[in-house]
Amino acid sequence: TLWLQTIWASKSQVNMDMETDVSHELEPELSPVAVQKIGTKRRRMSNEQQEVWKSPRVDEGQENQLALNGDFNSDGAERVVILDAGAQFGKVIDRRVRELSVESIMLPLSCTAEEIKKEKFNAIIISGGPNSVNDVDAPSYDPAIFDLGLPVLGICYGLQLINKHFGGAVGKGAVREDGQFLVSVDEKSKLFHSLEDKQHVLLTHGDSVEALAPSCDAIGWSGSIVTALKHREREIYGVQFHPEVDLTEHGLDMLRNFLYKVCDCHGLYSWKNRQEECIAQIREKVGNSKVLSLISGGVDSTVCTALLYSALGRDRVVAVHIDNGFMRKSESSNVIKSLEALGIDVKLENASYQFYSGRREYSYRTSDGKLKTSLGPPLHSVTSPEEKRHIIGDTFIKVANNILEELNLSQENIFFAQGTLRPDLIESASEVASNKAHVIKTHHNDTEFVRELRKKGRVIEPLSEFHKDEVRVLGEEFGLPKDIVYRQPFPGPGLAIRVICQKEPHIRDEFIATNSLLSDIADFHQASQTTAPSSSPFVQTIKQSTTSLEQEFLLQLTEKTKLFATLLPIYSVGVQGDTRSYSYVAALSSNKDPASMWLDLMKLAKLIPRICHNINRVVWVFGGPVPGPVQEVTPTYLTSNVLATLRQADALAMEVLREHNMIMRISQMPVVLIPVHFDRDPLRRPIVPSCKRSVVIRTFITSDYMTGIPATPGKHLPLQVLEEMVQCIQRVSGVSRVLYDLTPKPPGTTEWE
Repeated sequence: TLWLQTIWASKSQVNMDMETDVSHELEPELSPVAVQKIGTKRRRMSNEQQEVWKSPRVDEGQENQLALNGDFNSDGAERVVILDAGAQFGKVIDRRVRELSVESIMLPLSCTAEEIKKEKFNAIIISGGPNSVNDVDAPSYDPAIFDLGLPVLGICYGLQLINKHFGGAVGKGAVREDGQFLVSVDEKSKLFHSLEDKQHVLLTHGDSVEALAPSCDAIGWSGSIVTALKHREREIYGVQFHPEVDLTEHGLDMLRNFLYKVCDCHGLYSWKNRQEECIAQIREKVGNSKVLSLISGGVDSTVCTALLYSALGRDRVVAVHIDNGFMRKSESSNVIKSLEALGIDVKLENASYQFYSGRREYSYRTSDGKLKTSLGPPLHSVTSPEEKRHIIGDTFIKVANNILEELNLSQENIFFAQGTLRPDLIESASEVASNKAHVIKTHHNDTEFVRELRKKGRVIEPLSEFHKDEVRVLGEEFGLPKDIVYRQPFPGPGLAIRVICQKEPHIRDEFIATNSLLSDIADFHQASQTTAPSSSPFVQTIKQSTTSLEQEFLLQLTEKTKLFATLLPIYSVGVQGDTRSYSYVAALSSNKDPASMWLDLMKLAKLIPRICHNINRVVWVFGGPVPGPVQEVTPTYLTSNVLATLRQADALAMEVLREHNMIMRISQMPVVLIPVHFDRDPLRRPIVPSCKRSVVIRTFITSDYMTGIPATPGKHLPLQVLEEMVQCIQRVSGVSRVLYDLTPKPPGTTEWE
């Protein structure tokens, strides 16, 4: 096929000697910086790319001076060190800096000033992180890094560290900010050069600057909260928001200003062909062994297999598609057809039973010191989302081992290949990506079992430095068809993590109070008019957590529209302040058609989690108002009838999207089944159990797959398309109501589990 011809042509062009063997360079006493240097030497400029010295960014006649400048490396590269404090977006910072033609290296926050000085970095960026700078176990740092004379940019946690280091105070205030906000900035500052004084940015923090350091000035504000600062005498800056993500609309411009206006970089760095780099890495690691490639049919695993074919040849790659029983309707058969059309020989393994009955192994020591193992419950009776992910991830490897035995291949002489991406590793808190990040959700390709195989050196993940859009570029370079390159992501655990499994309603101590606060937000006009402020803690909480403009928005919205709001007794996974949240879902409804309300609803959905810290997701409920509290759930597990309901709803929704040519306009659209039966007759509740479930449409628009927004109906998603989806899903047997997820990421993750 044309695709295979492209592969072999690419293979023949790869310079087998483009990289020397570095194994002899590894010494026992290497510093973290030295280890990173070896890991990044593949990214240095080629001879052809040295022509970048003649880039217009470098003034005429400056070339010799630049080459002799001690602040530059001998090969002409400019480098920024990113000190990692455990950020969910740490690798996105790295990616953005490289996009701006400056080389970046990620090191732990504990890296010493001496190591930074020795490596002649041009600047320091301190990432965000899940800790408080006031925590006893806060990440350690070398205070001398601020005395090196290098420009510094602190992001989120980094700003707080700078402020505390120079004598300021940081504390946890009443207001928590998670989401996109409009902040004010000092456009006269170098950091905000050529930008407007109002900027939409992503804020994800609980701690804030309480007292500004005496030597620093504020250059950014969100109401009374300091969102940016600068040291008065040094080129040291801090931003409370995240300039590296898409939700900070001019974040790339801010980073560009830091690198070029503050650090005086010249854009001397560019990447080698990343396809060649990946191929060289595969050959170096695999040697003469074979590789078992677990391929789902999505762009990640398909590009991974394409790289393996190019590097090793098809005879040394065993491609396997495992049907885990949680696939979409006709998914496996369609995957096999599309892969075979590309010339990829795929073995289909139907392992539904192994997954349904899969269990997690736990190791423990007895009182006499003996190591024993015990088995947890089978997957079909598990409700914990983390437990489900662990079981599925481990079962994938067990099934793969069984396949090796069937093919008479030795586990010791074969590598497991996965299309693992950088965001997977970050959200799983893998040490491969960050040694300080908190677990948001364990990805099936990064369980403890997989990590043990990594330690043994038996896992190969050539895309682990890539993000989704970068993989798509690589797929296009290989000549893969667009329907595969731009196929919407589908998680490895499949529909198993799109079913919210529960036995009983989640009603904690704070449920009633949170529901009351939510009701006052939805009826803010009435609550603020009829209740004396001194006797209404909920109204006061709303006012303390919002600006005057936001309060005015709530007053106008709730005066003209009668909204109903209720807390659902279910949990959803989210990410708030770089940490995992497992919190309630708020449901909004009304007698009014939402067609003219979507923009207001999206804005309200940003405010609710900020005011109610126990909520990380907001949904709209179609079908009229939900007037009363919902305090029951339909017992739900991964059974065949439950999966059949979701599979049918998902197939109908995706078909509507395809018919209207919307697949490439929506980055991802999980369809989720929740154990909520609305509209139950109160008189029959004691005698007739809850039996129906509801379906949530979760649209997601993103380019970095670390942050994103829901599609706004009427703007990103035609109203007709949404209405058609709702009508189709509502007709599925066993469905109570259809809901629409209004939540950006953060605070809600793309998937609900």
